[in-house]
Amino acid sequence: MSLWIIGALLQLACTGNKEASRQIDDPARSPAITPASVVSGAKVTGSDVTLASDGRIVRATGIVQALQWKSLRVPQLSGVTATGSPEITLTRLIPNGAKVSQGDILIEFDRLNLLDQERDARAKLEDLEHQLQEKKAQVESLQTTRGSEIREAQADIERAELQLRKGPVLSVLDRLKNEAKAEDAKARLESLMRSNAMRLTSEKASVRILELKLDRQSVTLERIRTNLERLVIKAPHDGMVAHENTWRQGSMGPPQVGDRMWPGMPIVRIFNPDRMVVQATVDEPDFGSVSRASRAKVFLDAYPGESFDAKLQAASPVATTGLDTPVRNFVVTFEIEQRSPNLLPDLSAALEIERTPAGEIRPTQTARVTPGAKVNP
Repeated sequence: MSLWIIGALLQLACTGNKEASRQIDDPARSPAITPASVVSGAKVTGSDVTLASDGRIVRATGIVQALQWKSLRVPQLSGVTATGSPEITLTRLIPNGAKVSQGDILIEFDRLNLLDQERDARAKLEDLEHQLQEKKAQVESLQTTRGSEIREAQADIERAELQLRKGPVLSVLDRLKNEAKAEDAKARLESLMRSNAMRLTSEKASVRILELKLDRQSVTLERIRTNLERLVIKAPHDGMVAHENTWRQGSMGPPQVGDRMWPGMPIVRIFNPDRMVVQATVDEPDFGSVSRASRAKVFLDAYPGESFDAKLQAASPVATTGLDTPVRNFVVTFEIEQRSPNLLPDLSAALEIERTPAGEIRPTQTARVTPGAKVNP
């Protein structure tokens, strides 16, 4: 029984080999085989499959950004520093991801030393104001005294001239005395006039010196107050706060309360989540297919199940290229129409841009505007 089963299996194997040989000799009888390198809508290389753009879609990758945003940095103090060093201490920082309104306090720095300087500068300013008032009163008093002396000298001259008119009826000795008195009165008046002019110049200079000191102290006080205002950073517009990575304690990380920070270091970034855009690069051959009416589908790598509609907002008129490639790229910006809490800055995104048919493309339709400018559909 077992010998019969073995013989039947050998006969079936021989029959299969003969049928395969006839199919190889006759290609017409062999079934159509799809090449391994081409699959409908895809390119296959080994075990990797890469989606290929069809004739109606241009695929690109980009980064999600906020249309309205601002980076807030450590302020630069002008003229006066807190401790002689440009470093300042962070004392208050709003939590990451908090929603704020315009005018809300986001960041505060240590202001103790500047408050002491402001108090001392204000006291010195008040002292200079009192000195100036006292000097003006003193100058006014001296001018009044000298004016009375000048008027007295003028009266002496008038009396001496009156005595000279009596010369014919007076003795020679009295006439000579009156002439000497008149000359002395004239010399005294001339001396008083000269000294008064010089004293006026000196007094004006002394008053002006105090006024300049007062002005300089006012500028110093105003500078300190400006520095105090700079140490409190408020929200420039409504939006959401995101902490920036900065260099702290030998590594990169978000700032924390108590850190000693240098002017110009980034702290937080505030952005408006209601208007988000995607900045992507489009190859030069595909850029001609992007018109003002172009629309796109946006897919976030972090949230594969979500998609958003977007419309062209701006396109760079100048192409850029890398150092190691001759391919030129154009930067395009698509504004996302939907709102979602998952749309956050710096998320990577993929775009499927609708290609405009060749017959519908006109040179005037291609977006040729500067980055950030709005494009009317």
